[in-house]
Amino acid sequence: MQEKYEIDAVSRSDQGKGASRRLRREGLVPGIVYGGGKDPQMFATKHTELIHHLESEAFYSHILKLKMGGKSQQVVLKDLQRHPAKPFITHMDLLRVVMDEEIRMTVPLHFDGEETCPGVKLGGTVLHGMSDVEIECLPSDLPEFIAIDVSEMEIDDVVHLSEVVIPKGVTLVGADQIDEDNDPVVVTIEVMRAQDEEEITEEGAEEAPDAGEEAEPAGDED
Repeated sequence: MQEKYEIDAVSRSDQGKGASRRLRREGLVPGIVYGGGKDPQMFATKHTELIHHLESEAFYSHILKLKMGGKSQQVVLKDLQRHPAKPFITHMDLLRVVMDEEIRMTVPLHFDGEETCPGVKLGGTVLHGMSDVEIECLPSDLPEFIAIDVSEMEIDDVVHLSEVVIPKGVTLVGADQIDEDNDPVVVTIEVMRAQDEEEITEEGAEEAPDAGEEAEPAGDED
């Protein structure tokens, strides 16, 4: 069952950096909701509650309920602005959802079976070439994530973007541009080979001075 997320907010009319700073001092995050054929509307929500929501990965790719002024509307998170040096959210953008209109979202990739796949058991390491993908779909078809089964992957196996199974009703943005020369690697399993280790050791030995030999001092060449 999908978790339901609600954002309790209050409408605001004050604008500008000074107004936003006052809100933040009061523990509030300024934001704006737009789209859906309606005028943009500014709001503010509690920072503590928003931080709690953001601890859940699904919050970023989920239909949310914005409650404001005794009414509620369905929205999705489109942008977050964070303080460059402190763990604070400084602003958020929400997009109204219209159920019969497609939306474009970025959703995370989940890799199932990493710890038990044959490649890892033989000493390989799972390398992620991508952690999320951009999709388009109707709000009712929005997935919280897209799962990729890696449980049977061997060392040197590769999964390309064209091989990812996309859920029904969902379109991968840019899928029409994927071909043999442009098919990004999503996940692979690699291992450090003995030959590579020997080459690294030999290179280090060549760069290091022989025992008892002093390196030439840097200085004037005259």
